Amino acid sequence: MKGPLFYSKILLFGEYGIIKDSKGLSIPYNFYNGALKVDENPSAEAIKSNASLKRFVSYLEQLQKDQPELVTFNIEALKSDVERGMYFDSSIPQGYGVGSSGALVAAIYDKYANSKITVLENLTREKLLQLKAIFSQMESFFHGKSSGLDPLNSYLSIPILINSKDNIEATGIPSQSATGKGAVFLLDSGIVGETAPMVNIFMENLKEEGFRKMLKNQFVKYTDACVENFLGGDMKSLFKNTKQLSKVVLNNFKPMIPEAFHGVWQRGIDTNDYYLKLCGSGGGGYILGFTEDLEKAKQSLKDYKLEVVYQF
Repeated sequence: MKGPLFYSKILLFGEYGIIKDSKGLSIPYNFYNGALKVDENPSAEAIKSNASLKRFVSYLEQLQKDQPELVTFNIEALKSDVERGMYFDSSIPQGYGVGSSGALVAAIYDKYANSKITVLENLTREKLLQLKAIFSQMESFFHGKSSGLDPLNSYLSIPILINSKDNIEATGIPSQSATGKGAVFLLDSGIVGETAPMVNIFMENLKEEGFRKMLKNQFVKYTDACVENFLGGDMKSLFKNTKQLSKVVLNNFKPMIPEAFHGVWQRGIDTNDYYLKLCGSGGGGYILGFTEDLEKAKQSLKDYKLEVVYQF
C-alpha cells in the first residue's frame, strides 16, 4: 500500500506575525514530500513513525468525541491500518520549518476523514477556513498550538495568501524564471529546531508592551509590505522591505536565530548581498534568504549549503 504524495511548504512571509494578524504567504515546496505506507519489512524509522501514529490516532479519536461537528474519521479503518504497521514515509526534514507534521496531517485527513472537503470543489473562503480549523486542531497534537496553515498548504498544494486570521484565499504568485538573478533560498543551519519552545518565548515576549509595539509598528508593517510587493511583482520594493524586516528580526528575535548565524545575518544587511529571515519558528532548521543576485549570495555564503526555492 502507498498513498498519494503530500508536499512540504515554505511560509515566505508571516512567521509569528500571523499570530498577531499580519499578512502571510505560504507556498508549496515540492522538493520534499511524504506518503502513508505499509511495508512487509519496516525499517527502524518506519517503526518509530508507526508508534507516533498510534498516539495520533488516540488523539484523533478524542478530537471527534469532543468536536463531532468539526470533523469525524473512519477510525476503524485508520486503526486497522496502523495496526498493520502503516507509517508516514517522508523526505521532509523534521524541525526544519518546512512543514513535516503538516504533510502528515494532510495525508491522514485525505484518506480517513468523513465527508471531506476536496481540492476539486469550489474552494470558497468558508471552506478554506473550515479546513484550516480542522487542520489546526489535528496538528495541535504535534506542537501545542497550530494555525493549521501548514497542512492546508500541503493538502491543497497551492499558494495561500493570509490576509488575517479569518480571511485566507488561494492566490497566484509571479512565475519563476530559471535565468533570473533574484532568488529565494534556504540556508541549512545544521541544527534541528523545536517549534513549541520558540512559540513559548514569543508568547512570553508578547506580555511586554514594547515588544507588542515593535510587532505592530515594524514587524507586521514590513511583513505586509513584503507580501504585497512579492505578489505585485515589485521586486525593488520587496528587497527594500525585506532588508528592514531582516533588521527587525535580528534585533528582536535573537533567541530564534541560532547563535552561529547572528554574524552571517548582520553581514547580509551590511553588504546587501542577501537578507535573511526566519523560516517557520526558527531556533534551527532552515533560514530563509532573499537575494537580488544569486551568484553574489552563493559567493558570500560559500561555506554554507544553499537550496534555491524560487528564482525570478
